[in-house]
Amino acid sequence: MIKTDIIIIGAGPVGLFTVFEAGLLKLKCHLIDSLPQPGGQCSEIYPKKPIYDIPGFASVLAGELIDNLMEQAAPFKPGFTLGEAAVKIDRLEENKFVVTTNKGTQHEAPIVMIAGGLGVFEPRKPPIAELESFEDKGVEYIIKDPEFYRGKRCVISGGGDSALDWSIFLAEKNIASEVSLVHRRSSFRGHLDSVQKVMDLAEKGKINLITEAEVVGIGGNGHVQSVTVKHNTEGEVTKECDHFIPLFGLKPSLGPIADWGLEIEKNAIKVDTLDYSTNIPGIYAIGDVNTYTNKLKLILCGFHEGTLAVQSAFARIHPEKKNVLKYTTVNGIQGF
Repeated sequence: MIKTDIIIIGAGPVGLFTVFEAGLLKLKCHLIDSLPQPGGQCSEIYPKKPIYDIPGFASVLAGELIDNLMEQAAPFKPGFTLGEAAVKIDRLEENKFVVTTNKGTQHEAPIVMIAGGLGVFEPRKPPIAELESFEDKGVEYIIKDPEFYRGKRCVISGGGDSALDWSIFLAEKNIASEVSLVHRRSSFRGHLDSVQKVMDLAEKGKINLITEAEVVGIGGNGHVQSVTVKHNTEGEVTKECDHFIPLFGLKPSLGPIADWGLEIEKNAIKVDTLDYSTNIPGIYAIGDVNTYTNKLKLILCGFHEGTLAVQSAFARIHPEKKNVLKYTTVNGIQGF
């Protein structure tokens, strides 16, 4: 049994910053995440993409933001249970909770903070019969490290920002030896500047743009060697490639959290904006996983929510103590 002051479910940016805020109040945290490393979507889905709305940073790569948050939390020695999903929560008589993972690891604390982002993600997969047999053998649904595609022939499918941005990145940086972008329509859903960049790169021959078409088949012996592209007017053609990357987005769901007795609205946890507490005393929801009037799903809003939730948690854990806000500019940072 792992015992701590606050169990944080989700080790994304909001969960990591909450460790820092809790540490300032001398509260210990232990984080649980189904991913094998901290960082959530920032590490798993777009570590190399820049974020522009973090205060104090004109631009910061998502992966660098996580590195900085880990460094900021380090003095407070957080614990981590990684590669395991929180699947069950039980309330003990002494006003404590036990959170159990899918591997049976148990954690006990008087406070639980759910910082699970948008929940459990599954990629939206195109209806191709051979698709799953080529997963991790040339079929990838997210791009973690662009260098993985160095010198490779890549076929990307999709019409949103992710498909556009990665096509541009792999082509502009001369990473992939060949970049093809296949989209079933002639117009795109992404930002207009990204669409224009793709068009410009297509004119220069750096992106092979195939519109009004879709990938309907995959060929290869143990690894992707080709895809079959069906064009609306020209019929089917076979295109040789090393990787097929369908970027149709991810489907979020709350997963087991939905069965914990929390008040749910539109696949998110309802909270009181006084302190971001849920309908179960002692359980808070912060970041993209929660919902309330005028909710904005921004990392900086999650930082604010985690800060207020920690203040409330301190009062629950130490009702006999008066918490006086201390500014770090005066008191500095004192770890455990």
